[in-house]
Amino acid sequence: MTQITTENPTVATAPLTALDRCDSCGAQAYVRATLATGELLFCAHHAARFKESLASTALAWHDESSRLLDERGA
Repeated sequence: MTQITTENPTVATAPLTALDRCDSCGAQAYVRATLATGELLFCAHHAARFKESLASTALAWHDESSRLLDERGA
């Protein structure tokens, strides 16, 4: 699985916005998992829950959950 960060993108992806919602619970998405069949969006909680099980099939893992710390400290 390729780790994608906004500082060092290896796959072209658009930044996640407040309109992007977690496919599991509907909360704001901070992680995009790119699979051969499409994409899954996750909140930080569900991303942590499913990361290990998706590791073998995900082509990329775009994680912006560090923004949670930035937003709380602002």
